[in-house]
Amino acid sequence: MEKKEIFKTKSAEIAAKILFTGVAAAASYFIVLVVFIMLSLIGVNIVLSVIGAGIVPLLLILLIWCKNRKKVFKYWTVFAAVAVVAVGIDYGIDLYDRMITIDTTPNIAVNEYLPFDDDSKIVVLDKEASIEIEGDLPVVDGAAAVFPVYSAFVNAVYPETTELWDGVFEYNNTVGGYKLLGEKQTDIFFGAYPSEEQISDAKAKGTEFVYTPIGYDAFVFFVHKDNPIDNLTTEQVQAIYSGEIRNWKELGGPDEEIAAYQRNEGSGSQSMLIRFMDGKKIMNAPTEMVDDFMSGIVEQVSDYRNKKGSIGFSFRYYLEGIIKNPDIKILSIDGVAPTVENIKNGSYPITGPLYAVTWEGNSNKNVEKLLDWVLSEEGQEIIEKTGYVGVK
Repeated sequence: MEKKEIFKTKSAEIAAKILFTGVAAAASYFIVLVVFIMLSLIGVNIVLSVIGAGIVPLLLILLIWCKNRKKVFKYWTVFAAVAVVAVGIDYGIDLYDRMITIDTTPNIAVNEYLPFDDDSKIVVLDKEASIEIEGDLPVVDGAAAVFPVYSAFVNAVYPETTELWDGVFEYNNTVGGYKLLGEKQTDIFFGAYPSEEQISDAKAKGTEFVYTPIGYDAFVFFVHKDNPIDNLTTEQVQAIYSGEIRNWKELGGPDEEIAAYQRNEGSGSQSMLIRFMDGKKIMNAPTEMVDDFMSGIVEQVSDYRNKKGSIGFSFRYYLEGIIKNPDIKILSIDGVAPTVENIKNGSYPITGPLYAVTWEGNSNKNVEKLLDWVLSEEGQEIIEKTGYVGVK
């Protein structure tokens, strides 16, 4: 073979090696990035997986350039096996975690509670409502747990052409809903009392909230059905969420660490927890990033991942009327169960009003007309039949 041809062959070989080196290095970076993102999202130990996944393609560079490929291949095989086993263990942990997890995240299948739909689960009055809202329709919005209520209001008194997200009938949940109300882009928000931050943000924009109680519900705490604890005192729950009590054995339960999960800041239930704590500082909760594909919003929350050692909180109707998960158990507080009867007679210690929140100075006369109807016998019938406790 001529020198010229040998040179060309070696040049091609070197070029190929350089190309494959770049590919191996890029693959290493890409795999590390992907594995890190995926495993960090599911909250597992990622160290071995990331190291293994990063070294495996990097060792391919040695296979490309070194002469003793058999020896390097042995090392590569070992690291590859470690990476596969580590990823497999992480995946197995995640599967197990999902098996013992109860997901009661604050989402609702809104398509099941739409107005003017024969298959809707909303309450429908036996006869036509005594009023019909026409002209300047109030823009209504609300929390997830209250969506079935105000959807039923829309069904009863709004034009049949009204549809979800049409600029009049909205659903943006508590955080987004109070933001829009503070900006005066909506007229009425149906839900729990806002957080202090939401009130301050609204005032900074020149908006003063006006609160009209239209019903009541119980604020409840829940555990896994297999947890032997059925009742806690107010002080015990406060001690759990302040971090003073960290093991169920301190409460007469099993020797298991308590995982006290919380909601995202500004949600109706988290704001209720803050008021329930009565000035006691709430301990920091574990958080993770959650991609909510339904709304396209990525928000940082602490899931209600209710394992056997966990405790979570919500509102009674949301758990019993919407979630209906047989694997969770709602606790009695101070020896009183959160039943409708106990909410009505005031014996259950943690109840909160369901509000229709408006803003001061709204010139739309239909806002007051709608609120008056909500407080009427017809509006209260919808609230009661949905599962809340009426104010009258």
